[in-house]
Amino acid sequence: MNFKTLSLSAAVLGLATSASALTINKAEGWLESAYAEWAMVSGASSYNVYVDGVKIDNPLIRSYGSYMRADAVGLKAGSHTIKVEASNGETASKTVTVKAHDRSGFAFSNNRVPGAYNTDGTLKSGAVVVYVTEKTKNSVTADVTVDSKGTKKSCLSFQGILNCMKKGYETRPFDFRFIGNVTDSDSLVAGDMVIDHNKTEKSYVTVEGIGSDATANGWGIRLKGAQNVEVRNMGIMNVNSSEGDNIGLQQDNQYVWIHNNDMFYGDAGSDADQVKGDGALDCKKSTYVTFSYNHFWDNGKSNLLGLSEGTTEGYYITYHHNWYDHSDSRHPRVRYYSAHVYNNYYDGNAKYGAGSTLGSSVFMESNYFRNCKFPMLTSMQGSDLYAGTTTSTTDNATFSKEAGGTIKAYNNKIAEGGTFIAYGATTYRLKGKDGESVGSIDTKTDFDAYVVSSRNEQVPATVVSKSGGNKYNNFDVNSSIMYSYAADEPDVAKTNVTTYAGRVNGGDFKWEFTSADDELYAVNQPLKNALVAYKGDLKSIQGEGALVVIETPVVSSSSVVPASSSSSVKPAESSSSVKPAESSSSVVPASSSSVIDQPVVSGDASLTKHGSGSATQTVAAGVAIAEFYYTVAGATGATVTGLPEGLTGTMKGSDFYISGTVSATAASGAYNFTVTTTGASSNVSKTGTITVTGGAEQPESSSSEPPVSSSSEENPGEGSEDDGKDALAEVAVTGSAFHFDVASAQLVISANSVRRLDVVRMDGRKAVASMAGFTAGNVVDLSALRPGVYLVRAIADGKSFQQKILKK
Repeated sequence: MNFKTLSLSAAVLGLATSASALTINKAEGWLESAYAEWAMVSGASSYNVYVDGVKIDNPLIRSYGSYMRADAVGLKAGSHTIKVEASNGETASKTVTVKAHDRSGFAFSNNRVPGAYNTDGTLKSGAVVVYVTEKTKNSVTADVTVDSKGTKKSCLSFQGILNCMKKGYETRPFDFRFIGNVTDSDSLVAGDMVIDHNKTEKSYVTVEGIGSDATANGWGIRLKGAQNVEVRNMGIMNVNSSEGDNIGLQQDNQYVWIHNNDMFYGDAGSDADQVKGDGALDCKKSTYVTFSYNHFWDNGKSNLLGLSEGTTEGYYITYHHNWYDHSDSRHPRVRYYSAHVYNNYYDGNAKYGAGSTLGSSVFMESNYFRNCKFPMLTSMQGSDLYAGTTTSTTDNATFSKEAGGTIKAYNNKIAEGGTFIAYGATTYRLKGKDGESVGSIDTKTDFDAYVVSSRNEQVPATVVSKSGGNKYNNFDVNSSIMYSYAADEPDVAKTNVTTYAGRVNGGDFKWEFTSADDELYAVNQPLKNALVAYKGDLKSIQGEGALVVIETPVVSSSSVVPASSSSSVKPAESSSSVKPAESSSSVVPASSSSVIDQPVVSGDASLTKHGSGSATQTVAAGVAIAEFYYTVAGATGATVTGLPEGLTGTMKGSDFYISGTVSATAASGAYNFTVTTTGASSNVSKTGTITVTGGAEQPESSSSEPPVSSSSEENPGEGSEDDGKDALAEVAVTGSAFHFDVASAQLVISANSVRRLDVVRMDGRKAVASMAGFTAGNVVDLSALRPGVYLVRAIADGKSFQQKILKK
């Protein structure tokens, strides 16, 4: 398969300076990857980069304005030579040393290797690589096997590709490589990228970020019915999906490895404990899972583990080398599971470290605690009731008064602060001071953890939780269950964590916490502001020409009017109206090295619609549409995507015609199409919708999967640690942030400040692009919406609101 590119000029790349000779200013090996940076060479229009003589793909080569950077992934541990070759003939080389990822934990049980990579770090045979950027997130395509006969179907968008894979016939590994700051795509399912393999064992998927700045900005990643999945090197921030988690393993997942990601604040939820977003990395009803080398940045609720499993058998997970950097709680918060938690760095945690409830067995090994208020808690006993005082009361209970589990503790280091009561001890650690007398505390019933003197020492069956009488299952000494691993000493673990957790070189987003942050669990407002404002420094990607920055539409104060005015605000067109040029394909096999140059027309491209037919029309399957066309100026032609079967787009002179008869077998539903100019230095797009009636199911390329109900059985509340997911659907009663007038189809804003407003269909797709900048009294005109039920979501006055509306 060929990869089409546009040559990059100095102006296109936006480089501030250029060098007379090619010099690699920085090159470094990382974890099964390496990168090089250099100043642009005068007279060079593009670059080829080779690693050990093998050319890397164009999207891996990017401009950051003042320098170029190339990242190579899929490298074995060892020495590698990076060669950069400019189009004017200049070359330069550097040799770097690459390290291997730490593939330890339950995710690798039973000889499984999650994701698209081999254990040596190289891509698996036949792997399909899909590049996703801000420009290609809605238009990228890949051929996916969709039936037992081996039929391949072209599937649109990264979510559409995943939807096609759900059929379970695709056995090739897929590697989705995200580049730069990627905001919400049109195909997300209720605001999430959803990986649903329908419980098949055959699918292998990696979702990875390239370099230090790959970011999922505004959307999360959700797994259900998935096996053999890897998510790595992604920064996730400002998530405002219905589920609310940065990454969530929802149910029926196995052999999942989530590692080396940066977890930041999400948008505020409706509950008091969701001001920093909902869960950062949660797991329910899933097994053989490893979460490792992730960096949690002041998250409120880091790792919920377990919910309604109802059994302590068969659920296994590993947490190792994670950096809980001033995150408040749930590191993890465990129900039912057997969890191995080792070599993590607990760094200034205002509420607690790990918590065990409902018969869970948690093995805490060689972790490093610095100013973690309660390093380990067992529900309804010990510090969970005493809370650092001499009085036991259930008013202190952290975990909704659930029955306890058991924590086995070995070789952990509590370096600063913290209160901890060991089983059977006569003294305990109280607020950072060891040797305090236990006094009237019976430490054989009121203890936080059972401390062992050797790793393989078992917890006796006589040791039970005070509430529920639950026993430790000693999974960690059962050779038929446990895996091979080598734990670091706590001090060594701390060094490894602070060096390697998160994205490459710690990621592009930098923030320094202070000692004052250790005991605070309120939102760090300057940090929040920096995350909301984040855009990244990427200027362009080789093969895409000038980077088109697609920002969330903002309605300025001059564009909004008070409710009493006869005029109103029209929502912007859907973000799908901005599409990349068709000359920039984003699916590249790992072996591809072909480059095809495309003509470029200078000046601004334009599309002007003509004809009797509307760009928004409804037609029955088997019936011809009312023809219409666009006059193309400043470009060599145009293409169209998203039309129903039977309709075509054809250039006739300088006009691009949309015409034809909808196939009698076409699926029912709304087809959002996009016409995009080609061959211009800056291409433009126009969108429309053809609604087909009388057909069958929606096409696979759309995000047709309904979102999981936020009030479903899988998300009940937790009392004092309520997840709050079921509450989101119930907020936004009339007058809370907005009021929808059914008669006029106008949305009247009542909140003082609306930071974001979304109108989405019931299948989770956006009906209009995101809007912002509203204040009380402003009106949004939704009369252009087709009749039906929609969800209106708002981030307003520091809270999140959601309400169904009926458009007649």
